[in-house]
Amino acid sequence: MALEKATLGGGCFWCLEAIFQQMKGVTDVASGYAGGEVDNPTYNQVCKGLTGHAEVVQVTFDSDIISYRDLLTIFFTIHDPTTLNQQGNDVGPQYRSVVFYHNPEQKKIAEEVIVKMGGIWSSPIVTELLPFSGFFPAEDYHKDFYKQNPEQGYCIYVIEPKVAMFRKYFANRLKDQ
Repeated sequence: MALEKATLGGGCFWCLEAIFQQMKGVTDVASGYAGGEVDNPTYNQVCKGLTGHAEVVQVTFDSDIISYRDLLTIFFTIHDPTTLNQQGNDVGPQYRSVVFYHNPEQKKIAEEVIVKMGGIWSSPIVTELLPFSGFFPAEDYHKDFYKQNPEQGYCIYVIEPKVAMFRKYFANRLKDQ
């Protein structure tokens, strides 16, 4: 088993968590915050734009099962990397599209994927590519949000369509149920 980490921000972390948890080769997904100036920020601080953090997921994956390149290709498909500081109705710098690379190889792969994926979007990709500098786990009530709250409005109207798209286009990447 060759475990690696990917730290990705693509809007609300609940959406990303719900998708990556279903992916073959992913062993853990943690919602949290990265890219800001404050240690151990709270959800309230991040949402008010007081810390500079993005909502992110830290994905632990087995690169013998899924490559970092494939993980990023899915990431750039399941969110809109062309909108600055926004995903749908979620607006603010905490919802920005960002890849925090953990080593030079991840940076190189991310640059290549951004160029490749730029060809499928009608607008330029605005995803930030930054060195990983730390991850702060979100509060416990964010963990498994979609699994724990399937009837909640945000889950039905925002997360479920993204999960359905992932299941449709990446069925071969789904964990065995």
